[in-house]
Amino acid sequence: MAIAAGAGDRVDLPADAGPPSGPYANPDLLPVPVTDRTWSTYNFTALWVGMAHNIPSWTLASGLVALGMDWKQSVLTIALANVIVLVPMLLTGHAGPKYGIPFPILARASFGLRGANLPALVRAAVACCWFGIQTWIGGQGIFVLLDRVFPGDWAAEQRIGGYPWPLWLCFVLFWALELAIIARGMETLRRFENWAAPFVLIGAVVLLIWISVKAGGLGPLLDQPSQLGWGSHFWKVFFPALMGMIGFWSTLSLNIPDFTRFGAGQRAQVWGQTLGLPTTMTAFALLSVLVTSGAQAVYGAKDTTLWDPVALSAKSGNTVGLLYALLTVLIATISVNIAANVVSPAYDLSHLAPRLVNFRTGALITGAVGVLLFPWKLISTPQFYIYTWLGVVGGVLGTVAGVLIADYWIIRRTRLELGELYDPAGRYWYHGGWNWRAVAAFCVGGVLAVGGSYSAPGAGPFPRHGLIPFLKPLADYGWAVGLGSSLLLYVVLMRIARPRGARV
Repeated sequence: MAIAAGAGDRVDLPADAGPPSGPYANPDLLPVPVTDRTWSTYNFTALWVGMAHNIPSWTLASGLVALGMDWKQSVLTIALANVIVLVPMLLTGHAGPKYGIPFPILARASFGLRGANLPALVRAAVACCWFGIQTWIGGQGIFVLLDRVFPGDWAAEQRIGGYPWPLWLCFVLFWALELAIIARGMETLRRFENWAAPFVLIGAVVLLIWISVKAGGLGPLLDQPSQLGWGSHFWKVFFPALMGMIGFWSTLSLNIPDFTRFGAGQRAQVWGQTLGLPTTMTAFALLSVLVTSGAQAVYGAKDTTLWDPVALSAKSGNTVGLLYALLTVLIATISVNIAANVVSPAYDLSHLAPRLVNFRTGALITGAVGVLLFPWKLISTPQFYIYTWLGVVGGVLGTVAGVLIADYWIIRRTRLELGELYDPAGRYWYHGGWNWRAVAAFCVGGVLAVGGSYSAPGAGPFPRHGLIPFLKPLADYGWAVGLGSSLLLYVVLMRIARPRGARV
């Protein structure tokens, strides 16, 4: 099928050909017409500000303080991680404004029309877990703060699964609110992000001012010493923490085309993401570590609840302040959850069964699965959250990113046949709809990235010496190992075992 050039470097389907149809297409997976690619630099910046300013982002930085870093070490680690992850974000995001396609369709170019379900389901599974984590945090925030605003022994209520029943009610109500917003579509999401982003930032600054007053100024916030120093103890924590910080946004480094497909051009997505991601994450990290350090000065370093901003806010006795904190938690959590953790799996699940699942159905499935995955377990401690959850997720998703980048930039030099991405008779069908080269690169890269995963005794699910002991030295660098190894292997396999007809 021929393609038609749109405005500038943007490509559209020819107007006289009609949209692709059949078992591998539905309206949610088709390219966004050039005329509808309107998101500006501000829209992308606001999207990232809204997604970066959330409770799990806060706990990244405060969790590093809890692990023994001082504020300088924590901010350095997070700033470096977000500069690094911005690179694959921009590389995979390029296909969005150019072709108007979401992540699962981009994955068809490398994995095949059927094979793209493999990375799509991996990404969807991770997003479902994240959706559950964010929803649990939002419900928990409502519960904790309402308990303070309306005093009562809520925690003594009848328990279900080890938690008071009012907590479960808050969880369910928050879950329903999120799905109600996402059901209204991407344009509603864009408008919500535009005003939610500055509101959440103001809330974080208010929390900083409050703890500064409690601590007697900024001095105590900046004086909390590192428990690790800058020697060998620091580096043992730094590298796995760096991979964990990268792993936090490794999900979006894959499915960012789900958003950039609405972009007005490459300039909008490049500048929007560059201004939005590393700058706001670093600024938010600084706010987080300053507040956590100040809280340690006020309440004592042994208080293990201080890395959680909801629990910290609950220590305030001011009703107005608590209500404002509650509203901030709600907006911050909704802002990131519906953008980062519902949009992607909705497209991914739609890709799995285009005739049966549309975007809204996929969003409902995500919501259902997300609450069934025991999300409260994944953020139970800073060690489990950063080392186990984020480290493994980053390693696995890094392998997918390596294949996508290798295929789009090195093998195809950003040139795709748009219509054939939906055509089982086209070049992306490979053998039975699968490109074994991409699958092999993904599997090998995944084993190298996470095969050596290990946990300290009692601190995680892995053996002390690693799942595969001789791969343990690679585990602290999982995302980098996964991306680099899968990228190299895919290029080699595509060169020495070219697909039949060599139409790449």
